[in-house]
Amino acid sequence: MKSLDVKVWGVRKRNTKKSSYDVRWTVAGNVFSEQFRTKGLADHYRSKLLQAAHAGEEFDTGTGLPDSMVEKAASMTWYAFALKYLAMKWPHAAPNTRNGINESLTAVTMALLDERPGQPPEDLIRRALRNWAFVLPGPDERDLPPDVANALHWVAKASRPLSDLGDAAIGRAVLDSLRLKLDGTAAAAETVRRKRRTLVNALHYAVDLGEFKENPITSIRWKKPKVVGEVDPRVVANPVQARSLLTAVSYVGGYGRARGRRLVGLFACMYYGALRPAEAVGLTNADLKLPETGWGTLLLNRTRPSVGKQWTDSGETHDDRGLKNRPSEEVRLVPVPPQLVTLLRQHLDTFGTAEDGRLFTNERGGVVGSSTYYRVWQEARALALPPAAVASPLAARPYDLRHSALSTWLNSGVDPTEVAERAGNSVEVLLSRYAKCIDGRQEIANRKIEDLLREYE
Repeated sequence: MKSLDVKVWGVRKRNTKKSSYDVRWTVAGNVFSEQFRTKGLADHYRSKLLQAAHAGEEFDTGTGLPDSMVEKAASMTWYAFALKYLAMKWPHAAPNTRNGINESLTAVTMALLDERPGQPPEDLIRRALRNWAFVLPGPDERDLPPDVANALHWVAKASRPLSDLGDAAIGRAVLDSLRLKLDGTAAAAETVRRKRRTLVNALHYAVDLGEFKENPITSIRWKKPKVVGEVDPRVVANPVQARSLLTAVSYVGGYGRARGRRLVGLFACMYYGALRPAEAVGLTNADLKLPETGWGTLLLNRTRPSVGKQWTDSGETHDDRGLKNRPSEEVRLVPVPPQLVTLLRQHLDTFGTAEDGRLFTNERGGVVGSSTYYRVWQEARALALPPAAVASPLAARPYDLRHSALSTWLNSGVDPTEVAERAGNSVEVLLSRYAKCIDGRQEIANRKIEDLLREYE
């Protein structure tokens, strides 16, 4: 049917609880319509119909679409592609990375759904994607609850074509949707950047599959939110505050129950050895060299990060893997001061180890979860710090003990290369992250400049 018989009407907002917009048009007297979540997407769709009509394209009387849009409608949907991408990434991704990919694919999929009859509640769609669609084994390999199966069937039908992301306006609308949380408020900058990274990586895979000639997202001029890379100096505890906090940990939960006492060494490893929490949780007796006097050594080679059961291959809550950003069998040697040696020897004398040699356990002997040590830490802060400090960012998280340790080492004059090696960071990352935490750097620089100028007087 020729485009002369086509009439495209305007965009109309539907009077429903949730905002949606209709685009209506006629082809040879037959009325067609499409629904969209945003006015921008609806206007863009209407614009494409008008362009096709003005260009004299043939319109199909069955679908109401011009030839160029019929070809797009027949292409792979974003949802179908996302399942293929997940199956490719999952086997080689760490559990926390799997969780991040899942979250990102869910957000993009929600942004690329058309309005269709029979739409399930939005929270059900999101739950079906998060807990069933973007987790391996996939939805086709598991028995799904009826409501989840129906929701995913609707998603498969409502998902827009993957090729739509080749349109800059749609790509920008998807990127803009990543800026918002479910309640409509702004998402954290790092969250937005992580979701964008996943989308970009996914479309690199689409290029590999021949779906695009080049990645359509990387060509969009879209301002990424800035992430603060430097450590806030306010979180850094000085040695007196750190000792007070470690003492307060021992009082949490009472002496007999020992809810806090069994974790004093865990927090001490973060402060005196600058260990990441997952590194401290994974410590075993075989990793320790604790002489009766002087400095000891920790031989780090495993971490036990807290993740959900659905993200690990073992089905356990904690992953068991090598050091962060290192080959799986690499070992990092961390010299530790006599204060930590004494605390760890006391811990072994009092609590021993778990059956697998782990130093730190929860009250049931299991792996210490992040929620467990976080609660203990919050109670210890309330015991050790005055109210104004409790309300401040000072050592607000257990991870801030690592920040405090590295800041202390740098301020004491230890060579940054040595600090970076003990911390498991690069020198560049170390200095950029802790630049604001190094006291006296301006005075030192001023003296050097002054000395140089004085030589030429």
